[in-house]
Amino acid sequence: MRSTSSTFLAAFTALLPAIAALGQNATVTTKADSSLLQLAGSGISGQILVSSEDWWGVIRAADDLAHDFGRITGKNLTLGNWVSSNSTNSTSSKRGNVERAEDAAPKGWQDVPESGPQNGPQSVTRATAAGSQTTVYYWYNPVTSFINYTLAQTASNFTGPTLLNNAPNKKTVIIVGTVDKSTLITQLGNSGKIDLSELKNCWECFISQVVENPLPGVAKALVIAGADTRGTIYGLYDISEQIGVSPWNWWADVPAVKKEGVWALAQRKFQKSPTVRYRGIFINDEQPALTNWIDGNYQRGKYGAGFNHYFYPRVFELLLRLRANYLWPAMWGSMFGVDDEANQPIADAYGIVMGTSHTEPMARATNEWNRFGKPLGGNGQWEFDTNNKSLTEFFTVGAQRAKPYGANTLFTMAMRGSGDTALLLTEQQAIEVLQNVVTTQREVLGKVFNGTDVSDIPQMWCLYKEVQSYYEKGLDVPEDVTLLWADDNWGNIRRLPVGKELDRVGRAGIYYHVDYVGDPRNYKWINTIQLEKTTEQMHHAYERQADRIWILNVGDLKPLEIPINHFLDLAYDAEKWGQGSTSEWLKAWASRDFTPELSDRIAKVVSTYGMYAARRKYELIQWDTYSVVNYNEADAIIAQWQALAVEAQSIYDKLPVEFQPSFYEMVLQPVLGGGVVNMIHIGAGKNRMYAQQRRNSANSVADKVRDWFSEDHKLTQRYHDLFNGKWNHMLDQTHLGYDLSWHGALYDGYWQQPMRNTLPPLSYVQSLETSLAGNIGVSPEGTNASVAGDDAWHDNSGNTLKVPPMDPYGPKTRWIDIFARGTAGCQWTASPVAPYVKVTPNTGFTGGNNGTDYRVLVSIDWSKAPPAPNSTVVNINITSSCPTWGNFPAPIIQVPVNNMAAPADFRGFIESDKHISIEAAHATRNTSVNGVSYAVLSNYGRTLSGVTLSPVLAETQPVGTGPVLEYDIYTFTNTTAANVTLYLSPSHNNLGFARPLRYGIAFDAETPKIIQPTSNYTGQDYPKGWNQAVADGAWGVSGNMTTTKHDLSVKGKHTLRIWVEQPGMTVQKVVVDLGGVRASYLGPPESFLGGRDSVGMYEGTNFAGVGVEKPL
Repeated sequence: MRSTSSTFLAAFTALLPAIAALGQNATVTTKADSSLLQLAGSGISGQILVSSEDWWGVIRAADDLAHDFGRITGKNLTLGNWVSSNSTNSTSSKRGNVERAEDAAPKGWQDVPESGPQNGPQSVTRATAAGSQTTVYYWYNPVTSFINYTLAQTASNFTGPTLLNNAPNKKTVIIVGTVDKSTLITQLGNSGKIDLSELKNCWECFISQVVENPLPGVAKALVIAGADTRGTIYGLYDISEQIGVSPWNWWADVPAVKKEGVWALAQRKFQKSPTVRYRGIFINDEQPALTNWIDGNYQRGKYGAGFNHYFYPRVFELLLRLRANYLWPAMWGSMFGVDDEANQPIADAYGIVMGTSHTEPMARATNEWNRFGKPLGGNGQWEFDTNNKSLTEFFTVGAQRAKPYGANTLFTMAMRGSGDTALLLTEQQAIEVLQNVVTTQREVLGKVFNGTDVSDIPQMWCLYKEVQSYYEKGLDVPEDVTLLWADDNWGNIRRLPVGKELDRVGRAGIYYHVDYVGDPRNYKWINTIQLEKTTEQMHHAYERQADRIWILNVGDLKPLEIPINHFLDLAYDAEKWGQGSTSEWLKAWASRDFTPELSDRIAKVVSTYGMYAARRKYELIQWDTYSVVNYNEADAIIAQWQALAVEAQSIYDKLPVEFQPSFYEMVLQPVLGGGVVNMIHIGAGKNRMYAQQRRNSANSVADKVRDWFSEDHKLTQRYHDLFNGKWNHMLDQTHLGYDLSWHGALYDGYWQQPMRNTLPPLSYVQSLETSLAGNIGVSPEGTNASVAGDDAWHDNSGNTLKVPPMDPYGPKTRWIDIFARGTAGCQWTASPVAPYVKVTPNTGFTGGNNGTDYRVLVSIDWSKAPPAPNSTVVNINITSSCPTWGNFPAPIIQVPVNNMAAPADFRGFIESDKHISIEAAHATRNTSVNGVSYAVLSNYGRTLSGVTLSPVLAETQPVGTGPVLEYDIYTFTNTTAANVTLYLSPSHNNLGFARPLRYGIAFDAETPKIIQPTSNYTGQDYPKGWNQAVADGAWGVSGNMTTTKHDLSVKGKHTLRIWVEQPGMTVQKVVVDLGGVRASYLGPPESFLGGRDSVGMYEGTNFAGVGVEKPL
């Protein structure tokens, strides 16, 4: 029964006596304590005291905090203005010059405008009936031409908060300011009330501390002092998050829980600099969902959708609340600086560092060239080698336009070809042209920012796709320019700093994706990210000193809230959120945004969802992805999704109603929607097989698929209807119906989105007629064939089919389907000829009006079977009350029974059905050499976990002498052609050509074979097999890149040894094929493990260990 909101909220509030911002130390509590300073609550009419001389963005964030207290306690705090004797505030509306935020950039970087007013917060004072007030403004001069840089003669402004000009008094409970900007903080420091020394030259740092008698008339106050603009802002939002206002309060509708009051804890907090200097997101691939949403909520601009200064502040505030600072704006159909002339100024006002994407140099959008390039003259081509004069002017305007906001601008350098493609040049020509491009761009920056050393201007060069190969072939990148390495668009970092790159002044960064448009297929519908993999990849980046820029391609932003939050937290404090921290992070996130009482369950659901969704992106799933006949794979997939949906729904039902919409947006809809998509495709696969077997149930399965198709829409509409349509269009992205008829050189299936959601092909059988082979049919596990009758999967006129072999170390059961394929019902009986072969049920009625299809389970009573070693085949005769099987003989299902015995004391994996399957984490031995060993990454990969070298900075580990994973196995089959396949995460040679990812593999005393799955490729294309590997989520599923052949002609115990040479290679699964592995996506279920499993108790029927007795 669902809890009442009021009852649960009361209990919920009681669970939160002291709250910490996610990953941060607590400085406030909601548990009443008379010894502490009360900031808000009953009887308190508190005030936040600021200086109007502080940064506009700081004062605006202080106003947010004042309102956040109101969300929590029901009463806002007020904003007071500190007016000192040295204040420069004017009583007129005259603009005054204000220093740029030189603390918001590397040392030495200053913006010295040639003329006109400098941008920044300005204030005017006006008298009111209630006394004096000050309103803060941010002034700027709009750009009026995007061909030649010109400014409006009349300045514009953004209106900020209005402050009360009262002297500090007993209402003052919080004092806020920025070092060297706020005279208020300066006075506190000079008077010795607070030690500000730690904040000197400390990027985005802040101090939070309760101070006794900080000002006359103020007995005690919580002082928040920031080293720079964002340091102060983070200090303010740190309090907001602690009191219960989630960063996702607006974007994901996380409600704020009412509390009786808020108290400041006594301890002092110093927040160090973030791990990564520039941390942000890239709004990309923003059509159709985000663009349609924008069209429905913001007025269209002159050139397109309304990505304007009313929309972007929503993004800016989110970034700041998430402790981020950097944005690449939407660019598909947009121009950030053109669509709304106020966009760039308001980003600066908020304190956001603006960049442009990897393919948009010099602070200009791609679409600006298309709109304004021709008037610049030349041939109109985006080609520096043929049109350098026009492009130089184009670059110059970008620098001029960014100059007033230079302290909050990070310039993208170089250029790619038109439309985010490679330059149409040879590799050597491209290198020469790009050297000239960057030389010219830096000359432009030097002229525009006259008096500033170009090396002090923040710049980055993104080594995306083919650009990386240019660099590795000798392209010279200026020492101060940040090398922005990229992943492969699928979450696998292509390169990390090595050698002298570690000593670069500009250091390095990472461009990472959780959304993508391109080969082998788009993935942009909903969240499909496995956070454990993100942690693994970004931990490598951090340890390899790629820590200047982390930028995340987030598509439409929603519905990727969780991976965005996670990525930005990793960037803010990579030491805290190191390898293996994902579970802890998820629990902290769930506690903050929902409830500690359910946080473990929510974290488990989200983590499990990440594995299920990342196995294969929704857009890549097809009717034949999961096997419907082998290893119960498809049925296990459905069972997993159904169980996850039940758990997610249970959590939803237990949450207070206020939290349910947010939970639906971030958790429940992805779980339900992901399950539905899987059921649609698996249902289509079953329908296809059932129709080929002429089952009546092909029709009912087709109907179910159509029902799920409708359910997919209903889930979308439910999302769009939340809060009276607040998020209408956010799930417009199509995700069903990708064109599979297209066949490319590297991958089959067209990569681009379908224009409309479309079901996979479905078939119906003629239910008014009977099959030529009678009213019922029989089909065993492991084959598409059915009897009686003919088909393409067994000999014509044959009536005998086999289930896969059974032995003591294999699956506990096999199955036989008995199904209707006519108009009449039949009573049937399944009769094994040997008593130790059991069938359940052994009789039933199928077909007609009251009959049903049956799945008969076959098992062996090993206590009565012929003793080991013994192999025999037992027939199961299928008889029917119907007079005939058409013109065909009655079906016989054969059961190969192999009673084998390994030594009772053997501790290792034992062969069954001519194969051994091993989860890599279950090594018999994991050795350590000189402090280097193998670490298990929990809930990583496709089925269980991953195993990788640790620490990540380990040097090359030689095959044969380095740490080794050893797996003891026991075989009954002698073969000289045992194939061993490793399922490896699709990593790249991210340590460079000199240290490729390789592994060694050997049985017993044989010479190890050295395998390098990923070639040392160059150019725009990725290595051989990459399309299949990223689609599959692993090397080894398609092709033979990780398959080696071995001689196991001697039966009995063997030891398989695997040596991984480099950190970054992660082993998920090992499959030893002795001639019996069947086709599947995830590989055979893990084999019987001596010492863990017991004969007769081991299930082994599917990879997930879930019940699938009632398949679709």
